[in-house]
Amino acid sequence: MTTGLKRVSIMIREDQYDVLSSMDLNLSGLLRDLIDDHLSEHKIVLSVQKETRDLYDLVISNTGSSDTDLEIHLKKAIKELLKNKIDYMVKLHQEL
Repeated sequence: MTTGLKRVSIMIREDQYDVLSSMDLNLSGLLRDLIDDHLSEHKIVLSVQKETRDLYDLVISNTGSSDTDLEIHLKKAIKELLKNKIDYMVKLHQEL
């Protein structure tokens, strides 16, 4: 969705500014993308360890894969996580 732009003033920490500047990123574009991700009904943002991020970048960039390809595996992982949590809660309930 492309619409007009609105100028706003934001404040970020100096260390954030330094890192972003060293990466030669367009801060306005980055913020617009992050806001779109946050407002999207079809995107999620995961915080992961550096090793996981590096692995993700390696696999996605070298295999021609996309987040869509990863989604089926994410669904399986979420279902397994839910099953483990339910099993734990049932066990906890039985112990009471």
